[in-house]
Amino acid sequence: MRKNWLLKAGLVLASAGILAGCSGESKAEGDGTVNLGILQLMDHESLNASREGFLDVLEDAGYIEGENLNVDYQNAQLDQSNLQTMSERLSGQNDLILAIATPAAVSLANVDQETPILFTAITDPVDADLVASLDAPGGNLTGTTDAGPLEEQIALLLSLTTNPTHIGIIYNSSEPNSVIQGDQATELLEAAGVKVVLKTVSSTNEVQQAMESLAGDVQGIYVPTDNTLASTMGSVKQVAEANKLPVVAASTDQVKAGGLATYGIDYYELGRQTGEMALEIIEEGADPATMPIQSSEVLELVVNEEVAKALGIDPASITVPE
Repeated sequence: MRKNWLLKAGLVLASAGILAGCSGESKAEGDGTVNLGILQLMDHESLNASREGFLDVLEDAGYIEGENLNVDYQNAQLDQSNLQTMSERLSGQNDLILAIATPAAVSLANVDQETPILFTAITDPVDADLVASLDAPGGNLTGTTDAGPLEEQIALLLSLTTNPTHIGIIYNSSEPNSVIQGDQATELLEAAGVKVVLKTVSSTNEVQQAMESLAGDVQGIYVPTDNTLASTMGSVKQVAEANKLPVVAASTDQVKAGGLATYGIDYYELGRQTGEMALEIIEEGADPATMPIQSSEVLELVVNEEVAKALGIDPASITVPE
């Protein structure tokens, strides 16, 4: 992003030369132009950060939108019918497609079995039937998983409560990623001798009421990497602060938007990681079928100092239990 124009120009020319040399193996046009489709489930900070990180890697490598990169960006705004229409629009029209979140990837996989498709912000691509295995995807899809260090996150949540007996978990039950994480978190909490109070929602309109329902019954709340909750962390924050409840969320972006803390992934960096995979396909002709699914290479402790102070917690005292 911070390259001078001479360096960018050099990268563009170098990239074009590489692509021309690869001929049929490359996923770009003969003139070095790459046609990229992007299908994103909805707008919220984590998914947007993934897209930005992905595009920044391409730009760093010399692929400049409007010059040698054409981007067809589609956002379904959490509407399944939009996903279907947009998937059909992108299918067969691009050298490469990026799917952001599980429903977007599933929708694309249903209509396009030829175009290389990279995905990101997906917890379990095997369970979603997107790939045969993490090591050998086997089809035209591969990418990065946002599965985080759940054990550390649950340990962090328990350390932020005093003698916890009941912990709440809240997510959208129609999101497969969230169900998987919710089940895993439940197992960890019950193994720690804590009872789980589960609340599920089906839309953003239900989040505040569900949070208020949890508030009187629990000493803390865990939020998975759920798209519905990620877009309503303001409501989560409001209820949590009013009831002095620590909320540990699965992603750093969710914490920045209203949670208390997490030890988790940075979606921008995850997007960059996915972008590096894109370069392997574009420039080296790599086959998604043989490209293993990658996990986040960047994990960090993030504390929302504003929320911590509102709960009467010293931000500096929050650490990940060993």
